[in-house]
Amino acid sequence: MKKNIWVLLLFMLIGLLAGALIARSLTTFPGLSFLTNTTTILWSPSADLLVLSYAFTLRLHLSLLSIAGVAFAIWLYRKL
Repeated sequence: MKKNIWVLLLFMLIGLLAGALIARSLTTFPGLSFLTNTTTILWSPSADLLVLSYAFTLRLHLSLLSIAGVAFAIWLYRKL
């Protein structure tokens, strides 16, 4: 299998989603709150150019488990 950037990005996205799903399922356990606490990163560029205007919002909710999912996905990609 030929490795390329798109496969790596797909692996990273799947790892991020898997980590976020595991973090969401573990929120009921108070002893694991250090793994499930999220930090929000927000980026919202916008412009009004009189004839064209746009607004775009990108919001990332990162937890320790989602970062671990990305790290595992990168490790798995390198093992291919």
